[in-house]
Amino acid sequence: MPKVLISDKMDPKAAEVFRASGVEVDERPGLSKDELKAIIGDYDGLAIRSATKVTPDLIEAATRLKVIGRAGIGVDNVDIPSATARGIVVMNTPFGNSITTAEHAVALMFALARELPAADLSTQAGKWEKNRFMGVELTSKTLGLIGCGNIGSIVADRALGLKMKVIAYDPFLTPERAVDLGVEKVDLDDLLARADFITLHTPLTDQTRHILSRENLAKTKKGVRIINCARGGLIDEAALKEALESGHVAGAALDVFVEEPAKDNALFGVPGLVATPHLGASTTEAQVNVAIQVAEQMADFLVRGGVTNALNMPSLSAEEAPKLRPYMDLADQLGSLVGQVEGRRIAGVSVEVEGAAAALNQKPITAAVLAGLMRVYSDTVNMVNAPFLARERGLDVREVRHDREGDYHTLLRVTVMTPDGDRSVAGTLFGNSAPRLVDMFGVAIEADLGGEMIYIVNEDKPGFIGRLGSTLGAAGVNIATFHLGRREAGGEAVALVAVDGHVDEGLVKELAALPSVKRVKPLRF
Repeated sequence: MPKVLISDKMDPKAAEVFRASGVEVDERPGLSKDELKAIIGDYDGLAIRSATKVTPDLIEAATRLKVIGRAGIGVDNVDIPSATARGIVVMNTPFGNSITTAEHAVALMFALARELPAADLSTQAGKWEKNRFMGVELTSKTLGLIGCGNIGSIVADRALGLKMKVIAYDPFLTPERAVDLGVEKVDLDDLLARADFITLHTPLTDQTRHILSRENLAKTKKGVRIINCARGGLIDEAALKEALESGHVAGAALDVFVEEPAKDNALFGVPGLVATPHLGASTTEAQVNVAIQVAEQMADFLVRGGVTNALNMPSLSAEEAPKLRPYMDLADQLGSLVGQVEGRRIAGVSVEVEGAAAALNQKPITAAVLAGLMRVYSDTVNMVNAPFLARERGLDVREVRHDREGDYHTLLRVTVMTPDGDRSVAGTLFGNSAPRLVDMFGVAIEADLGGEMIYIVNEDKPGFIGRLGSTLGAAGVNIATFHLGRREAGGEAVALVAVDGHVDEGLVKELAALPSVKRVKPLRF
């Protein structure tokens, strides 16, 4: 039975979901770093929020860990490259708190427009400064969205309901999607020049860090108001302080900061600032939603092989998994075959699907090919870290989908690029479930791949099979299956021999010394 640790405070419904799915679960929030490191090796899954820091040394100690689930969208507290290198799936729940975060951004926009926090403090101090707090209406104002994905699109919908004009900067926003949302797609400089309010809804990456820099803040309309419920590093805090103090920026409402907890920040006390302690996802509904979602996703992966909202491997729904599993087995075998034969000479790989395979989700199939292929480099490779290892070694990976119908109802072809040219293997499924090799480097050959095998290239001459059988028999190696193919009579032939015993280097040398043999390669699947 899979075993999961919940190491942060989480709604009790998460544990209920795990247990109902047949997953053993321990709830131990508040562990110290050393305490967590001491026990993490006992678990297949780790469910966290923001408190637990999943560092490289913790991942190193997590010898059984298969999946890390973050109840929420941000994964700044997870070292994803280290997890990926160890073959651990990292998931988040990007939709569970979307409405809550969007509503908080809208609430902060109202707070800025009407100076609500300062007016509240003044009134409760008995000052009644009615003329001091002259706000602005939101109606007819232009809202600029930096990022128009899941949360940004919800903010856009709410803002349009308030009769605002919405413009959006997002390189991934298509013109068609912009029309559907009712927003105008613009470039960043245009947004900065036109927006009365700017709200940020983008991840923190090398490209988005300080997207509101000193230079970009200077491009904004005088009197602009800025809201950030995404990530602190998106704004240059020192430059924002200067812009607030000069009056160029009329107000800023921040729920996130570069350093959190933000107990001492240079922005605090600056007129026009509204600050909240990272409350974007802090509603009862959101916390229940993300807890249930992360538990469902992790249990789905551990019990049924479904992969949802993974940040470091292709998604694979529980419904897709049974249909794709035979293809992934075939893909793994073909990748392993070509990887073992061609070794480290491979500079690139092309994965082609046709027939019934062309109608499927190709990303998991490609990941499975790479998992088989990259075992030549590491014996701990899997579908999670294989693409990472391929990129690390500079392999060019291509995916090709053919609508044509070929000789087989479904076909998967793996072609690798080597210094001697392209080398290709292909396979199909018998009965939609049994993987079968049907082409090996241009030679038609039907074979099941599995266990210990010997790949032999020889000249097609009489007596070869007898000599091969005698040599294996003398070595005490029993033949399980024997598959032959050739390009033409008397030309180059290929043999794939499955054996019951181990093929050692001595036997390989004996086989290579047989007349007409050109190459011998032991294989293991």
